[in-house]
Amino acid sequence: MTNEMYIKYLSQEDQLRAGCFDIPRAMDVVEKVLAAYANGRVLYPDKTVQIFDEAIQSRINILPATLLDEQVCGAKWISVFPANPQRFGLQNQSAVILLSSLRTGHPIALIEAMLCSSIRTACVSAVAAKYLARPDSAEIGLLGAGEMARMHFVALKSALPQLRVCRVASRTDATEQAFLDHIAPLYPDVQFVPCHGDYERAAVGADVLVTAISGQDPVLRGAWCKKGAFYTHVGGREDDDETVFRADKIVCDNWYHLKHRGSPTLTRLYQAGRLQDGDIYGDLADIVTGKLPGRQSPEEFIYFNAVGLSYVDVAMGWDFFQRAEKYAAVLPLQRAGIFDHALESAGTPGVFRLKES
Repeated sequence: MTNEMYIKYLSQEDQLRAGCFDIPRAMDVVEKVLAAYANGRVLYPDKTVQIFDEAIQSRINILPATLLDEQVCGAKWISVFPANPQRFGLQNQSAVILLSSLRTGHPIALIEAMLCSSIRTACVSAVAAKYLARPDSAEIGLLGAGEMARMHFVALKSALPQLRVCRVASRTDATEQAFLDHIAPLYPDVQFVPCHGDYERAAVGADVLVTAISGQDPVLRGAWCKKGAFYTHVGGREDDDETVFRADKIVCDNWYHLKHRGSPTLTRLYQAGRLQDGDIYGDLADIVTGKLPGRQSPEEFIYFNAVGLSYVDVAMGWDFFQRAEKYAAVLPLQRAGIFDHALESAGTPGVFRLKES
């Protein structure tokens, strides 16, 4: 028997080097794991949320899941601290994924997970758009211009290649310009329109709407949403109540889990007794597996809200690890059992240390 134990570590750059920024493949992973969940091949316990500031929703989430067919158990540890950019000049999120083998129980990999998390979030919206947006959607309105908005545009453009106009509004012109600098050169077939903080201008007339903005104040009004539009709600309370009540269909990634969360608009309305279980059309897995039809009319305004499913994160992290394993650093967790080490007293009763050779 050996007591040696190692773990493989992947940085974000390792994953990018391996080609993990692959939207079509990520969308395929999303659809397959949604089907696996629907078929009982995924263990999906509740996530743990620790909120440290109710006003701005500073929090750390721990999201576990197990993929039975892959014999992998994993968890994503993600922090969301909205004040980081203003207070410290740091990004507002950080994340890692830990993967363990179900054969031995030993940890397999530790993966920087902001790339995985960002792609997963956007690709869940993109899979929803594949089934719920009008196939002739040509205009997208982005309320928010940060990394999540950028990733959503990339994913939604992959799902809806006919998009030709993108209007983007953010709190500052600088953020809008950064969006244009990063995204516009990649899509010469799209007309990009900065809206200089005018959220209404970004939203009115859009076939696809995205709110991807940190904060708890509504930036989208129901009156701005046209018939036939598809709206993907990414974060907390980004839309007003009228947006919900105008919807012909409300679809979630998982309504059971969403309705118990404190921040999203749907959750607040449900907890206030203004929204009932019967008002929800269904979950995305029901649509992907054909249990429910997706869009049934070009006039439907469809509201999609994803709370974030840990099993999708774990599935995507596992896929990223398989693609990028050759770039991983191998880190020792232990080289022997505790009492197999050469130990010596540290000079205090009950205190020991590794004996230096």
